[in-house]
Amino acid sequence: MAENKTQRNDGDVMAYLESVENKRRREDSLVVLKMMEEATGEPAEMWGTSIVGFGSYHYRYASGREGDFMLTGFAPRKQALTLYIMGGHERYEALMAKLGKHRTGSSCLYINKLADVDLDVLRELIAASVDYMRSADHIAGK
Repeated sequence: MAENKTQRNDGDVMAYLESVENKRRREDSLVVLKMMEEATGEPAEMWGTSIVGFGSYHYRYASGREGDFMLTGFAPRKQALTLYIMGGHERYEALMAKLGKHRTGSSCLYINKLADVDLDVLRELIAASVDYMRSADHIAGK
């Protein structure tokens, strides 16, 4: 059975973030880094070559495939700052409605710049996602 391509590794998070060419994206990444550290109580770790992740959870599909993945994380991509809101953003409709300018896809939240969103709402959204991923509802598949 194939392994998840995005694996936790010992890459240097700060060196990676310092290498982000777009100054605003680099600065926004440092703000999100702090938010996610506070929400998870976990240190930042590299997942793959371009994702900064926090904490982990174990998954097992009905097919038998299983593995570990981050509780939450982000990637400072060229097009947008991508945040991984686990459990799917549909679960957080009320917060998403108050967030500000953003796009979504699957478990991804795309933000062009943090100035476009309400940072208190973003902090709440990240915390809610982490809480869900650590909850009995997530473990039970609800």
